[in-house]
Amino acid sequence: MSDKSLDAPEQDGATSANETAYWSQNIRLLCTLMSIWFVVSFGAGILFRDFLDQFAIGGYPLGFWFAQQGSIYVFILLILFYSIRMKRIERQYDLDD
Repeated sequence: MSDKSLDAPEQDGATSANETAYWSQNIRLLCTLMSIWFVVSFGAGILFRDFLDQFAIGGYPLGFWFAQQGSIYVFILLILFYSIRMKRIERQYDLDD
């Protein structure tokens, strides 16, 4: 009988194709969400502020609103989306709890 477990990888430190695909999808999701957050926080709050100030939300210029509150709301929504999407990805690769 072999002392190796059926769940253990064949070599120490080796990752399976399933784990590689999982991490690839995880990193792609993270990069996408971080890019969205950058565009909203830096782009809408700083770069495109002059253009966005033509519009108003609650009596405040839209560029100011994004710089003060909008980027925070978007960040919270991105965290929620990440959590939901990661649960699906974990189920897809049979890594859920």
